[in-house]
Order: sequence, then structure tokens, then C-alpha cells
Amino acid sequence: MGRAFEYRKARIFARNARLSKTFTRISKEITISVKASGADPSSNSRLRMLLQKAKAECMPKDSVDRAIKKATDKDAADFKEIIYEGYGPGGVAVLVVAATDNNTRTVSNVRSYFNKHGGSLGTSGSLAFLFEHKCVFKVAEKEGADLEELELELIDFGVEEVFKDDETGEIIIEGAFENNSKIQSYLEDNGFEIKDVEFIYAPNDTKEITAEQRETLNKLLDKLDEDDDVSIVFTNVKEEDEE
Repeated sequence: MGRAFEYRKARIFARNARLSKTFTRISKEITISVKASGADPSSNSRLRMLLQKAKAECMPKDSVDRAIKKATDKDAADFKEIIYEGYGPGGVAVLVVAATDNNTRTVSNVRSYFNKHGGSLGTSGSLAFLFEHKCVFKVAEKEGADLEELELELIDFGVEEVFKDDETGEIIIEGAFENNSKIQSYLEDNGFEIKDVEFIYAPNDTKEITAEQRETLNKLLDKLDEDDDVSIVFTNVKEEDEE
């Protein structure tokens, strides 16, 4: 069928792998959220957001229900979110966010990835100061809403920036992580449709590296991404289009 078919097939497989990884991540986060604050979305704001995220990612409802049920099962695995910090090639700071039921297994795997790709795993808290923990809400555009007025109003709720995504038309709202519940409550109370929310670690500054170091770093990031326990990875590397 030719190269065109092989290319399309590779893209389909890559997309399916990404969806599988995303569904696994959301399922674990739902389990963690339900164990921490209960299975009622009306009283568990984090769970409400995760259900919205699952919907945005087209995650099957039975998978969502299964994750909630698993969390209420006393014999279910007890997942915990853990952040591993390390240096990659060229001294790039790397934060690895994992959801694991076996820290010994996960930290051993993560350490081996760093060691094999020119990096080293650090101690907890050793690199966190290089990043800002933020929440990023994606909100459907609301008729009659003025972005400048919305930003001024949201300042009191800890919002740092409000802008429109020209590609999707969605309103992007950024703020410090610790203000996420206040921001979410405001948006829900004022009739905004929250499409998605991400909790990210944004670097305070970025670091330039060589092409060779970037190639090795990408191999490290690929290995981390392949690990089922790893949810998401953040670095302070300067992107190529910034250079």
C-alpha cells in the first residue's frame, strides 16, 4: 500500500498510544482524587475537573466509572502522586510527575533513565525553585464576555493572565496553583464552560543546550514518557524555536 499508508498507520498508532497514556493518567488522577476527597463531584472540585478533562479527551464513560469504583474499593492499589527531580544532559532541570502504587519500583526506573542518558536524579526539593506551579484553565468563549474586564475581575481570585487562543477560540486563564479552587469556583458560578484544566510547572528561566545534548535529552524524555507510572514531565530547556 506504499509509504503513504505506512505514514498514516504510524500516525494512527501514535495517536492511540497517546490516548492510552492519557486515559491511564486520568484514571490514576481520578483514583487519587476520590481517595482524598470522595466520589461526589459536587463536593470534590478536583474530581469535577478530571471528569471534564476525561470528556474533553473522549475517554469512555465506563473507564471513568471504573476508575471511580476502583478508588472506593478498599483492596484497590493506593496510588500517590510523586515528583522526581533531576538534571538531564547539559544541566537541564527535569521534573517528573508520577502516579504510582510502588515508589521503590518507580524511582528505580526513573533513576536508571537519567543515568543512561547523561543525567542524574536529585533529591526532593532540589530543583523545584526553578519552576512555578501554575494552573491553566481552558474556557469556552462566552457571548458578551470582555477579556479585559474578566482579567480585572479575576485578579482578586489569583489570576495572572487571561488571553484568547486564536486557533481554538478558547479563553486561556493562568494563575498560581494554590488559587486553582478559587478560580474554578468563580468560573463555575459565573456560567463559564470549563473545557479543560492543566496543572503545570513553568520554568522561571530557560537553558540553552547543544544539538547533541538536545538529542540525548529527547531520548531521556522518550524513555520517561514510555513509563506507565510517569504522568507528565517538565523541563527548563530552551525550545528550538526560541533560539
